[in-house]
Amino acid sequence: MATDDVKGIIYLRLIFKKGREVKDKVKARSVPFSQTRSRHASETAEDYVEAVMELIEELGECRVLDLARYFNVSHVTVSRIVKRLHDEKFLYTQPYKPVELTAKGTKLAKRVKERHEVVLAFLIALGVDKTNAEIDSEGIEHHVGSKTLTAMKRFLK
Repeated sequence: MATDDVKGIIYLRLIFKKGREVKDKVKARSVPFSQTRSRHASETAEDYVEAVMELIEELGECRVLDLARYFNVSHVTVSRIVKRLHDEKFLYTQPYKPVELTAKGTKLAKRVKERHEVVLAFLIALGVDKTNAEIDSEGIEHHVGSKTLTAMKRFLK
């Protein structure tokens, strides 16, 4: 989840100029990197809630095995992630029952799906072929901030 309101963290450092102490404001270079790390941390949750929503729309329900096939990973991997997302209140699950989105999960899934659609449309409008735009939008959607997304929407109008 993007942190877009960061204007740039400023920290003070003390330096000495001509023998006197002077406070100097310096913009932290780590801000863009910490934002990227934060966005990486939420990628899995975003991908899974989006997939659950998509599978429910297509199949009427979503099971762990459906997610394993969707992501081409083992059911054990999916089970661990589903448990974590259940603990974080994004998904609801019980043994041998379909996976469901909670209200929190549904909200996130809708936001991710819309962001994905905007990024995909933007790439296609730039002239990227549909296949590559679909591949690239999968990664970009997690890292695009709200201001950039707004600019993309404006460009598409």
